[in-house]
Parts: sequence; C-alpha cells; structure tokens
Amino acid sequence: MGTISIWDQAQNAGAADRRSAQRIAIWLFVMCGLVAAMVIVGGATRLTDSGLSITEWRPVTGAIPPLGEAAWLDEFEKYKTIPEYETVNFGMSLDEFKAIYWWEWGHRFLGRVIGLAFIFPLLFFVVTKQTTRGLACKLFGLFLLGGLQGALGWYMVQSGLAERIDVSQYRLAAHLSLAVILFALMFWLALDLWPSVKIAAPRGLFFGATALAAGVFAQMMLGAFVAGLRGGRTFNTWPLMGGKFFPDGYFAGAPGLNDLFETIAAAQFNHRLGAYLVAAGALWFWFAARKTPLAPRARMVLAAVGLQIVLGVWTLLAATPISLGLLHQAGALGVLAVALYAAHGLSGSPRST
Repeated sequence: MGTISIWDQAQNAGAADRRSAQRIAIWLFVMCGLVAAMVIVGGATRLTDSGLSITEWRPVTGAIPPLGEAAWLDEFEKYKTIPEYETVNFGMSLDEFKAIYWWEWGHRFLGRVIGLAFIFPLLFFVVTKQTTRGLACKLFGLFLLGGLQGALGWYMVQSGLAERIDVSQYRLAAHLSLAVILFALMFWLALDLWPSVKIAAPRGLFFGATALAAGVFAQMMLGAFVAGLRGGRTFNTWPLMGGKFFPDGYFAGAPGLNDLFETIAAAQFNHRLGAYLVAAGALWFWFAARKTPLAPRARMVLAAVGLQIVLGVWTLLAATPISLGLLHQAGALGVLAVALYAAHGLSGSPRST
C-alpha cells in the first residue's frame, strides 16, 4: 500500500479548509437573505400600521399565536388600552385587529427563525472544527448582535404604547440601522470566505467604494425617518416639493438641528438630497474605475443606484403603495450589497478572517 506524504496531507487539509469556508459562506449568504426578508416584513408591518398590535414582549411564549376566540379577545383588549386604538383604530372589529396582529406576529416569528437558523449551524461548524477561533468569535458576535436587535425592536415598540400613537422615528431608524449593519457584516464575511481574486486598482478607489457603501447606508437611515414620519404619502411630486425645491415647513418645527428629523418636509427633502448625493458618488465611482479591471462592478453599482432612484420616484408619485414601498426597501439592500461587493473586490481592501 502506498503512503501519503506530508505534502499530500497538507494539500488535503487545505482543500478541506476551503470546502468548509465555502459552506460557511453559503450559509451566511442564506442568512443575509433571511435578514433581508426580515427587513421587508418589518417594512410591511410599518406600512400596514401593525407594529403596535402586540403590546407585550414574550421572547419564548410569544412564538405561539392566540389559540381560540378567548385568546384573541384577550389580545384585542390589551390593544384597546394604548393610544393608537383610541385615536386611530377606535371601533375596529376583531377581524381587522387580527389582520394587523398577524403582520407583527410574523415579523417577530421570523426574527426567532433567524436566531435558530443562525445558532444551530454555527454550533455545528464549531463542534466539527470547520471554523478557526477568530472566525468563530466573529460569528458568535453576530449572533449576539442579532439578540440585541430583538431587544431594540421591543424598545422601539415601547415608544408607541403610552403617550404616542406611533413608534419613535429615532428608535425605528436605530432598529433598521442595526438590521442593515448585521446584513452588511454577514455579507462582507461571506465574501471573505468565498474563493475570489482581488482586483488590482489604486488604493484610493477602495476608499471611494467604501465611502459609497457608507453613503448608501446613510441614505437608508434617512429613508427610515421618512417611514417613521409617514412621509412617503406627502409631497407626492418630483422633482419639486409643493412647487419648490426647498419645501415649506423645512426648519419650521423643532428648534435647531432636531428639525432635520422632526417634520415630514425635512425628512423627505433629506432623503431626496441623499439620493442625489449617492447618484453623484456612483457616477464618480464609475468614471474613476472605467479603465480598471473594476469597471464591470462599477457599472453594476451605477445601474443599481439608477434603478433604485427610478423606483423611489415611482413609489413617491404613487403615494407609496405597499407593493412599491417594499420593493423600494428591498432595492436599497440590493444597492448596498452591490456596493459592498465592489469594495470587497479591490486588492486594497483588508481581509477580515
């Protein structure tokens, strides 16, 4: 019988490590898809005014929906004690309450599914020694961030249970921002683990691509304030707002910089301005990369940003119907993913594994 040389053993070990890394990458890409679904369902919850229909946070027992008429009536009575019912939905029927309840329950249930879909494969990869210690620490850190996201979601809901008829737009933006950060971290880590060839390009191009991805993130947060203030169903014209570039009501609410986030006029104008800046950044990136091997990715970023802007204008002119609102939200995650993909492909980007 032949013997296996040390060189062959090393090659086999290297191949096994690459296969493990690829399996973990595929799992992380799937998790990114689940987080994207969570964000979209959260958007639907917002657009259907369903976010305050469940007035308690029960991380374990809350996974079971009301069973039987008595249980439904009990949940309905709890909802009747909050200002949103008294001011907005007074007199709604039990069937109408069930319609908004299922959206919020589905959002929370999907969060639980994501937690289980993350921790069990992670434990399997660790127990079977398919991860390095450093990678395992990063993955467990992502899991803890996911748990924090659940707590932040409840903190957001609490803001609408006592003195308000809606959740705080600041807490909504924080809740969305953490979800997007989780998406971005998992996506970047998956790209690190996926076999790829780095593209040689000026280091400044990497920093420009990273800045563009950061700009997309900031634009998504500005969109969260529009959603938090229900600003997508006001000023439904483009490119002007109420016949003006600077709309009436801008800097006419809370004193100081708070007004940037307190009025519909300010929130929507900021989101529009953010879109123009992101478009300018995408044009610059394409122009700077057009004669480098990064050109195909730069064109992809420019196309994604252009499509998202067209979709955003369409959504605005249609007064934000649910279907277009959710498609616009999904498109934002797509633009972010493309921007991260472009930045990650550059030889100047640091490795994280």
